[in-house]
Order: sequence, then structure tokens, then C-alpha cells
Amino acid sequence: MQRTMAKDVNNTSPNGQTRRRKGSEKKEEASGNTDVVKTAKDSGEETPPVERKPDDPIHSDQSSLLSNTSGFNNYRGFLNLCIVLLAMSSGRLVLENLIKYGILVDPIQMLQIFLQDPYSLPNGTLAALINVFILIQFVIEKLVAESAISDKVSRWMSFINIATLIIFPVVVITIIKPMPFGAICVSGMYTMTFLKLISYTAVNTWCRRALREEKSARKRSFRKDKGSQKGATQSEKSKKSDASEAGHNGSSVQEQSDQVKYPDNLNLKDLYYFMVAPTLCYELNFPRSPRIRKRFLLRRVIELLFLVHLSLGLVQQWIVPTVMNAMKPFSEMDFKRMVERILKLAVPNHFIWLMFFYFFFHSFLNISAELLRFADREFYQDWWNSESVGYFWRNWNIPTYRWCRRHVYKPMLRHGYSKFTGQTVVFFISAIFHEYLLSVPLHMFRLWGFMGMIMQIPLAMFVSAFLSGFTANMAVWVSIIIGQPIAVLMYVHDYYIENYIAANTTAS
Repeated sequence: MQRTMAKDVNNTSPNGQTRRRKGSEKKEEASGNTDVVKTAKDSGEETPPVERKPDDPIHSDQSSLLSNTSGFNNYRGFLNLCIVLLAMSSGRLVLENLIKYGILVDPIQMLQIFLQDPYSLPNGTLAALINVFILIQFVIEKLVAESAISDKVSRWMSFINIATLIIFPVVVITIIKPMPFGAICVSGMYTMTFLKLISYTAVNTWCRRALREEKSARKRSFRKDKGSQKGATQSEKSKKSDASEAGHNGSSVQEQSDQVKYPDNLNLKDLYYFMVAPTLCYELNFPRSPRIRKRFLLRRVIELLFLVHLSLGLVQQWIVPTVMNAMKPFSEMDFKRMVERILKLAVPNHFIWLMFFYFFFHSFLNISAELLRFADREFYQDWWNSESVGYFWRNWNIPTYRWCRRHVYKPMLRHGYSKFTGQTVVFFISAIFHEYLLSVPLHMFRLWGFMGMIMQIPLAMFVSAFLSGFTANMAVWVSIIIGQPIAVLMYVHDYYIENYIAANTTAS
């Protein structure tokens, strides 16, 4: 009796609990070992005993981490290092600029430049006169839709109107010579209106042809079915089936009825919506967002105001002194100093170009799209990952690329031209408009912008033939960083020589 009580006490004591736990753990380990032995036996594999060598070896057959055979690809630390070095070098340039020139940012001076000669507003008058060409094109489309004029006459009238639209600002700016900044903005407005009216005319022509073909097809089918009882019964059956489908799918029928069809789209509200929409390609039914997001809109407005003012400050503080110091080396053709000036201008110019891309293609176009509830917000794609020149030009300005592809490239392919010919023509047209937007406002024709775009063709061929991967991406970045400062310096140099040096020489 005492022995059993002692056993019970031992079992209920903490030591007894630990003994039972240890015993159960040993049993589990033993059962686990037996399971491993069983599986090893069942598989027929022998587990060799691990022998510990007396020299305790630590080496094995492996490649260096930076070798291609190592398979290592995480270089984020080097990317952070590059960012730190870039920040340090840019900070040194900023400090050097401040020590050498002081603070040159002057908002009042910038306002004086923008408001120069406020009582003579040729740029504002030019901007208002765009509406004349828009309304003329609208009247032409209405007349041809009502069969008041033939298609041939409408084509000639549209050609004359749109050609006059793009030539008119050239004549006015060349004669009156307004302020260059305002002239650049007005030239851009006329260029976009020119492209939009071409798309508007082309799409209406396509819809008009499709409508006429549909009407002629209906007439032919009506003549075939007329007088035949069988055709009548079939039509009654088809009407009943359509009615039943309409009863089952009322939402889809409602959506189709909401769609605008030609010629119901020919009204001023539709035309001016397209004129201010952030796209160059016309459609009868644009995708629309359900509502205006006020917080999203406010963020974009703040971004736009901040980046515009920051860009103007950088132009005053950084670009203007560098460009003015580059006039003498360019006049004397001192190539070493020219290269040094170009490289010095490359960094601030590229920063401003990146800011321009963001505040225009992201902030401004999203503001416009949000106010108009325009749902297609694909204004750009990942051009920064471009491994070819063509990929960059296709993805950094999606609205222009879509227009070129829809109204130039695809029609040329349909007419039997090769892809290379179509791409060359697209680059040629783009080169003309680049030169148009620079030479006309500056009142001089030097073809630097035109040649810069044309040189993209051999550059694209070289990159595609000899480079790939990150080397091709680096080549694209170098062409962007170096090519733009060269064009800027060439135009500013010629403008400075023509408007300041020549004027002082004449006065003396």
C-alpha cells in the first residue's frame, strides 16, 4: 500500500512529469529513427556514415561572385552607390554654381519676360484664330454628310483648310516676330490642331464610306428578298429572335443604343471635346470615367505648379549662365571648350527634360483627362527601359505614336510599302515638326532639330545591329543626355549671334 502511494506521489511530482516527458521524447526519437531506417530500407538506399576529417576542410568548388558562372545577379548596392555618387556630384555642381553666380532666380524677371509688350498680343490673337480653321472644317464635314458637296470637293477643301492652318502661324510669326516663348506655345497649339483635324477628317471619311456600303448592302438584300414569301417568313423569324434576345440582354442593347453613330457625331460639342481631349486620334465614342476624382486632381495640380516653377528656377540659375559662357567657345570653334560646355550643360538640361516629361505627360495630361472624364490615361510607357531607339520613340509619347501609326504607318503598309519605308517616313515627318516648333518661334531656319531627328535612323540601326540588353539601354540614354544639349546650344548660339551681336554691330 505504501509502495503504491509512493509511486503515485512520484508520478504527480514535477520530477515525475519530467521523467515521463523525457521518456516520451525518447520514444518519439526512437520511433522517428525507426521510421527513417524503415524508409531507407524500403527505398533500398544505404546511408553512409558521416566521417569527420581531421583537417576540417572548408573549401569547395565555386565561382567568384562577380563571374558570369556564379549566377549572382543582385547588384542593388551598386545602384545605391551610383545614386549616392550622382547626388554628391550634382550637389557639388549646385554649390559651385551658387558660389560663382550667387542666387539668380528672380520670379519678377520671369514674369516680365512672359508679359513683355502686353498691349501687343500676336500670340494670343493667333491662339484665338485657331477656332476659325476648326469651324471651317466642321462646316465642310456637315456639307459632305448632307451630300451638299461631293467627296472630291470636300477632300480639296479640307486639304486647303488644314494646309493653311499649319502655314498661317509661320507667316504671322515671321513678319511680326512676337516673344519666342509665347510663339513656341502657339506653334505647339497649331501643330496639335493640325494633327487632330487630320484625324477628325479621316475618321469621318471612314464612317461615311462604311455607312454608304451598309446602305447599298441593305438595298441589294431588299431587292433579293422582295416578292419571296420565304424571305418574308425568315425575316419575321429573325425579328422574333432579335426581340427575344433584346428581352434577355437588355443591358447590352441599352449600351449599343448609347453609342454615337455617324453622322450624329457631327456637332460642335463633340468636336471641341476632341480638340481639348488629351489625344490626337479621333473616335466617335471615347472611353469615359464615371466621375472626377478631386483628390487625384488636386495632387496633379500641385505637382504641375511645383515642377513648372522649379524648372523655371533651374533655367535661370543653371541653364542661362552655362549657355552664355558657351557662346565664346562656339564662336571661336574651340572644340575642347565646346565639349566641356556641352557636358556641363547636359546634367541640368536632362533634369529639366525629365521634369518636363513628368509635369506634361503625367501631371498636365492627367489633369485634362480628369476634368474631361477621359478614361484612356496611357500617355507613356516604360521608355526608360528602352533597349532600342525605336522602342523609346514608340513609348515616351503615346498620343503622337498612335497618330503616326494610325494615319501614316498603317496606310503606307496597306498601299504596299515596306516597314522600313514607313518608319523612315514617320521619322521624317517627326523631324519636320521638331524643326517647325523650334525654327518658327526663334525666327530662323537652321535645321538642327531636323538633322537631330534624321540622325536617329542610323543610330537606331547601329543600336539594333551591335548592341543589346543594358548596353543598348545605355546607348539610348547617352543619345538623350548628349543630343539635347547640342541642339540647345546650337539654337541659342545662332539666336544670340543673330539678335544681339548683329544688333550691336549695326548700332555701332
